Amino acid sequence: MSSVLPPKPKKIEKTIEQLEFKRKDPYAWIKDENWQEVLTNPSCLKDDIKSYLEQENEYTNNIMASTAALQEKLFLSMKEKLVNKETSPELPDGDWIYYSRFNDQQEYKCYYRKSVQNYKEHLLFDPNEEAHQYNYYKIASMTHSPDHKLLAYVEDTKGSEAWQIRIKNLHTDEILPQIILPCSGSFTFSPCSQYLFWIYRDNQGRPTKIYRHHLKSMQDVLIYEEKNPGFFLNIEKSLSNQWIYITANNHDTSEVWLISADTPTVDPICFRKRKENVFYKLIDWDKQFIIYTNENNAYNFKLMRVTIPDQLTLENFDHKYWQEWIKHNPTHYLIEIYAYRNFFLRLERHNVNTQIVITTLDQQEILITGDEEAYVLSLDENLDYNSNWLRYSYQSPTTPRCWYRYHVPTGKKEIIKQQQMPSYFDSKIYQTKRIWTTAKDGNQIPLTLTYRKDIEFNGKTPVLLYGYGAYGYAIDPIFSISALNYIDRGWIYAIAHIRGGSEKGWEWFLNGRKFNKTNSFNDFISCADFLVKQHYTQPKMIVAEGRSAGGMIMGYIANERPDLFAAIIAVVPFVDILNTMSDITLPLTPPEWPEWGNPIKDKHAYKYIASYSPYDNIKKQAYPSILAMGGLTDPRVTYWEPAKWIAKLRDYTLSKNLLLLKINMDSGHAGSAGRYASLKDTAFIQAFALSVLKAKI
Repeated sequence: MSSVLPPKPKKIEKTIEQLEFKRKDPYAWIKDENWQEVLTNPSCLKDDIKSYLEQENEYTNNIMASTAALQEKLFLSMKEKLVNKETSPELPDGDWIYYSRFNDQQEYKCYYRKSVQNYKEHLLFDPNEEAHQYNYYKIASMTHSPDHKLLAYVEDTKGSEAWQIRIKNLHTDEILPQIILPCSGSFTFSPCSQYLFWIYRDNQGRPTKIYRHHLKSMQDVLIYEEKNPGFFLNIEKSLSNQWIYITANNHDTSEVWLISADTPTVDPICFRKRKENVFYKLIDWDKQFIIYTNENNAYNFKLMRVTIPDQLTLENFDHKYWQEWIKHNPTHYLIEIYAYRNFFLRLERHNVNTQIVITTLDQQEILITGDEEAYVLSLDENLDYNSNWLRYSYQSPTTPRCWYRYHVPTGKKEIIKQQQMPSYFDSKIYQTKRIWTTAKDGNQIPLTLTYRKDIEFNGKTPVLLYGYGAYGYAIDPIFSISALNYIDRGWIYAIAHIRGGSEKGWEWFLNGRKFNKTNSFNDFISCADFLVKQHYTQPKMIVAEGRSAGGMIMGYIANERPDLFAAIIAVVPFVDILNTMSDITLPLTPPEWPEWGNPIKDKHAYKYIASYSPYDNIKKQAYPSILAMGGLTDPRVTYWEPAKWIAKLRDYTLSKNLLLLKINMDSGHAGSAGRYASLKDTAFIQAFALSVLKAKI
């Protein structure tokens, strides 16, 4: 054990009274009162808070100094599995082919195109040239105008997700003078290429308005304003180039507004007014709008359709004209839909794994699936609406990603690209299996395990157990070069597909949210207990990892079952949930009330959140080793959550196990943005996990 002592932050007693309840928060001062300014200008952070965070970083770095050689080894083992010049699959679009490429030793991929006439490569944009000016740099999205004359991209130079849109003339290679900001990150060109529609981000980091930007005059016209602070906004152009869709939604309810390509300057028209707990979205296909909806308890979603009229009016889309097309399936979750001129696509999920269903114009269905126990099929981007080729990819924890194209009329399948691996990599030495355990209430929970075939199952195998369980986001069993760092050292890499995600359908999500939230936590514990009972491992040989909302699980299991885990890794962990959900100034608080409950107005919600909120339930006991990581400019899970959590844990723990905090002073929710910088973050985390178990292996 290191003789270096951890920082001892000051305490300022604060009592919070809310709905006739009281709670104390001695570390509330770590939240800078001017946090909104800090997000965009980190130098504004108060001196005492900055000093404390720097002390924590110094302490963590001193503790982890002994693992420097291990970190470098882990980093290099991942780096050597990356191709120096990694090129994306090419995307044809009219007379051009678009693609991106990582060049030798560069942190960011460059964007290119070439003409189908001569295949001469043209560099569209090099983020590496921009990134050297900043401590943080990230491109969120990039797209060209339908006429191929302009390129627009959104960039973040703080990590705070306060995006700005830049536009480049592809004929002159000049960056246009206008900088569109502050933007939420969502934008689209009009089908005529004369306008750019973008979403305004207010001072609280919420999308509230949509503007039409005239690219020649640089004038902005407000076309939509969202008054509900709990709603998100999105805007996109249909692949058919016929429509622009504006979607306003929270996690349960949505509303779509339409702009026709023929009249881009006409005010949008509402397709169907929002109705509480009814979610829908649109796509146009075969002279119809296809409606993806959960109406009438279609919790796994179904498809309906309505004919597109010559004149757009609200009456044309009355629900009485809707016809059911694809019925609700209680065992198959309908994830996404895509439309091309001659075929329609559905991406579905059944018991974690995904499948693709193709529907032709004559209503014939073609199914594409996999043959491993655990895998993921993903639909790949295709810019050509008239193409007869479907593009998709396949991967599993033991199978590197492979991109295919499938010719719908003939069934011919071709490989577009394979993820390249070093010559010594042999997928045959690894095993992936899907196992199931029983939750406290009898539900069956899937786990995905990956390991080397030559490991000995003696009940002492170390396990990295990963979980998320929130927002209906499924943790897919992908191929991961970072996971190999554990697996090749004799570990089992396990994914707990707990409730709150959608691995078993949307109902799996509904049964792990709001007043069912503790199901997510107990499912994770059940998975860990099962691995012990089945003699895969033993207590104190499991390292648990969760990120963001998955960090909430890490905080809960630390409080409730510290006996099970050797270490807990919580990256940007949502652990101060009661305080966060009670602060309406934070960007995501109103939109997240459907997910967690509103403790400002609802006593039941307050009491339920208070019963599990990790920060509020720390107790006198022996905690395992814990590493918490955050980002100073993170608008989603603010830096003070992991900072307060670790400070309070040190006040209560009865063990001498490490409680470490690392705050990235130059990044936000996603951590380091660069290709290699992110690998170094991963190597740091892995070195912590490996070092904790080193004496026990």
